[in-house]
Amino acid sequence: MGKFGNKLVIGILGGIASGKSAVAAQFAALGCAVIDADKMAKEMLDEPSISQSIAKLAGEEVLDKNRRIDKAKLASLVFNNPAMLEQLTNILHPPVLTQTLALISAYETQDNVKAIVLDMPLLAEVGWDQNCDVLVFVNVDPAVRNQRAALRGLGGEQIKSRENFQISLDKKRSLADYIVDNNSDLSELGEQVSRIFSSIINA
Repeated sequence: MGKFGNKLVIGILGGIASGKSAVAAQFAALGCAVIDADKMAKEMLDEPSISQSIAKLAGEEVLDKNRRIDKAKLASLVFNNPAMLEQLTNILHPPVLTQTLALISAYETQDNVKAIVLDMPLLAEVGWDQNCDVLVFVNVDPAVRNQRAALRGLGGEQIKSRENFQISLDKKRSLADYIVDNNSDLSELGEQVSRIFSSIINA
């Protein structure tokens, strides 16, 4: 029995480019439903009411020629401005959390869903670690993480500036019930996640 009902809610913790989504995908392969809050937030940027609020906050320069939010421009602005980042979070997180609750309720009724996984970048920062039954931390060596981040167009300084506004990795690790090592390949990752999931559902 989980905090929301019959399904356990598994929260994934980790740093930028640690591979949280890769871990979530491995849980999905085992029959879990994954709630991708980052994808949800990006989709909400296209909603007129939200894009207007963000343009009012960050300026018209964050809009492209079609008056949609330019995500790269927005990121470059907010991650160098703590006050703006906090205001952006205040705009996006309430609808994201509302939709997350709705999805959890929907998945609760689906017999084929073995558990619910939250892939939420600011899981601990917004207090949603408290709503999870189990927390899994994704551990990765800094060099490996920087290499993966570079493939996403993120440099070491960008990672550092973004994580300055987040709970430290050591703190996130201390919150976790399980730790996944993501320094190897997907096959090894899958084996670890499978072992962890067996432990979770048999606890």
